[in-house]
Amino acid sequence: MSRRLCIFVAVLATALLVVPAALALRVHVRVEGKTQTIYGSTEPTLNVNANALDALESASVAGEFYYHVATTSFGPYVDQVGRYVAAGSYGWVFKVNGVSPPVGADQVKLKDGDRVLWYFAVFGPKGGPPTLSLRAGSKRNCYRVLAQDDTGKTTAARGARLHVSGRSVLARTGSACLGAHRGLVTATLNGAVRSNALR
Repeated sequence: MSRRLCIFVAVLATALLVVPAALALRVHVRVEGKTQTIYGSTEPTLNVNANALDALESASVAGEFYYHVATTSFGPYVDQVGRYVAAGSYGWVFKVNGVSPPVGADQVKLKDGDRVLWYFAVFGPKGGPPTLSLRAGSKRNCYRVLAQDDTGKTTAARGARLHVSGRSVLARTGSACLGAHRGLVTATLNGAVRSNALR
């Protein structure tokens, strides 16, 4: 094989490896289980092919956790993530940018920078539980906790608790300051899906 042909083959092989990654979307993904975060408490960015179901696949590969998709007359349905199987009023649902779409995960086309949250939920007469979003406050070491409904509407998560390094602080109004601390901060509230983590 000539030197020129060798160079061409090497360039072509490199291009074939780079093109799929270049076509992938860069999306933030988090998976919240029944009792703990399964993947991505800090909402890391992953390469995702196209939709919200692909986001779960990418998280599964990165986090090495199991999930199962059942085929139904309505399309693919995620009926298990980790150890917990959907049954009755319990199941696995997702939000994109804080909103629960009215279609299946395979139908939700993502864009670069989107945030995908998969979570285990108990459904009641009013639907699923609110999901918590933790944000940095206006002062150092201070945080705001917001509760999001299925439409993405947010309200202050009054009575939420901030957790860091084994400490728990009540955020009576939905906001609280922790003082100097190390480690990741998360928030919980009874009846809501735990928050993302912040430094």
